[in-house]
Amino acid sequence: MKLPNPLGILGEDLKTVLDKDPAARNHLEVICCYPGLHALWLHRVAHFLWRHRLRLAGRLLSQLSRFWTGIEIHPGAAIGRRFFIDHGMGVVIGETSEIGDDVLLYQGVVLGGTTHEKRKRHPTLGNNVVVGAGATLLGAITIGDGARVGAGSVVVQSVPPGATVVGIPGRAVTERGEPAEALEHGRLPDPVNDALRLIIAEQSGLAERLRRLEESLRIQKDDETPEKRGDDPGMAHG
Repeated sequence: MKLPNPLGILGEDLKTVLDKDPAARNHLEVICCYPGLHALWLHRVAHFLWRHRLRLAGRLLSQLSRFWTGIEIHPGAAIGRRFFIDHGMGVVIGETSEIGDDVLLYQGVVLGGTTHEKRKRHPTLGNNVVVGAGATLLGAITIGDGARVGAGSVVVQSVPPGATVVGIPGRAVTERGEPAEALEHGRLPDPVNDALRLIIAEQSGLAERLRRLEESLRIQKDDETPEKRGDDPGMAHG
């Protein structure tokens, strides 16, 4: 079995940041100024310690990373290649989280658990997943390859591959889109706005139906007047 080249992995990490963040200008800036990258590098060491039963050392290193970067990654979490946390502050990744390759997280993302039992209790993210700022993913759910989660969403159910999920609770608004290289929030569907448009359209339809009903009743009432029936009003008092 061929072991990965550490220098090759580090170079790949730097290239990932340069590819995914247009604000990154050069390698030196990325090395010095990207807490998401620092957290990833420290996590790799902490995860190695965790897997080799040096649990306390792994937790201490994870704690150091948390104080330094503002990013909390449990040393038990499994993270793939070309992973990038943009901005980073407030990100929390729980112990049994599993993250695939080419995943992008923005600040404030939480991969949290929903049980106190010692079993799989955190999300699994497939490859090429993008999770927007402030999104919360809870429980042993699976986010399929290429899925996108909008900013501020709360996701408690699994998401199919290629879907875009927004809202609280998170709902899939598209089933399969383009590969998720970035999360363009301005182009994401707005389920609340869509619902309001449907309500307004339904209200307009009901108003039109009510107008037609009133018109029909008015015509019917006019047809029932004595003049319309041809009756002689004077004969009614005969």
